[in-house]
Amino acid sequence: CVAPQALRASVERRKRASSRAQGRGAFVADDVRTGGTGGSERGVDLTATVGSLRLPNPVMTASGTAGHGAELQTFADLAALGAHTVKSLAAFEWAGNPAPRLHPTPLGMLNAVGLQGPGVAAWVRDDLPALRRSGTRVVASIWGRSVETYAAAAAALHGVDGVTAIEVNLSCPNLEGRTGIFAHDSGLSASVIAACVEACPHAVVWAKLSPNTDRIVEVASAVYEAGAEAVTVANTLLGMAIDIETGRKTLGAGGGGFSGPAMHPVAIRAVHDVRAALAELPIIGVGGIHNAQTAIEMMMAGANAIQVGTATFADPRAAWNVLAGIERWCVAHNITSLSQIIGKAHRG
Repeated sequence: CVAPQALRASVERRKRASSRAQGRGAFVADDVRTGGTGGSERGVDLTATVGSLRLPNPVMTASGTAGHGAELQTFADLAALGAHTVKSLAAFEWAGNPAPRLHPTPLGMLNAVGLQGPGVAAWVRDDLPALRRSGTRVVASIWGRSVETYAAAAAALHGVDGVTAIEVNLSCPNLEGRTGIFAHDSGLSASVIAACVEACPHAVVWAKLSPNTDRIVEVASAVYEAGAEAVTVANTLLGMAIDIETGRKTLGAGGGGFSGPAMHPVAIRAVHDVRAALAELPIIGVGGIHNAQTAIEMMMAGANAIQVGTATFADPRAAWNVLAGIERWCVAHNITSLSQIIGKAHRG
């Protein structure tokens, strides 16, 4: 049976989601509110449901890998993707880390860009209009250095037309309290999400989690209770490289985030464990996805939708190629709906 406290929490989550869906108004693009069949010409229903959102397909870009605006529009139609997640934004302009910021590895890359960005207000003014004109479903990624600055970034998006969801990047140091990374602490993570939900009423809020902790399930549960409609699993792994000729670290900031195909098994395990523990929680899976096979695997682990990140650096059309590959795979395997795939690893 379900414990009374857990039951009350589940009911409260549904009420919050319903309230956000009813009161979202101009916050969500019209094409998302009205939905769409998500069907393909080949008879596969690619519709993806993530909390209160119904997307035409499960493929999105990942934050930090596809620009702040419509940069990728020159390669393919951003509106053809499930959603486009922009580079993380703070409530203020941020210069980022010193160079070098990127370092290639045999099966991925290290980055220490440092969340460089123009700030939410400048992004809304300069970058969002082109995305709105293209009909793109936009996920605005935000970050902060304290609970208050996270809330300020969310508040700056309140009432902004053309934003489908807010993804809260919790893999940031708590500079105010100096108690480590937000995403490694369930209490801090919950405080951030609760503050963002309060600062931007009726918004769809997702929490992006870190794989660099053994408490990812605990954190996922905490942010869900705090009001996140979904979790994005997972951000980059901590990494470092050293130039053996100079003995110096290759990145200007020292260490950085490791991403790419080599981290895919880690992301699969993280998604699997969160899904196993929290069956109702919608998950966006990310980490090392570069083709249809890795995307299908992520959905079988429990992801309701997926994001393509580092692969975009090698091929700007990577997300669209993954989407086309998913459809081909489904046709070849007589799959007519993504529901036949999602969470399959948990069904034996």
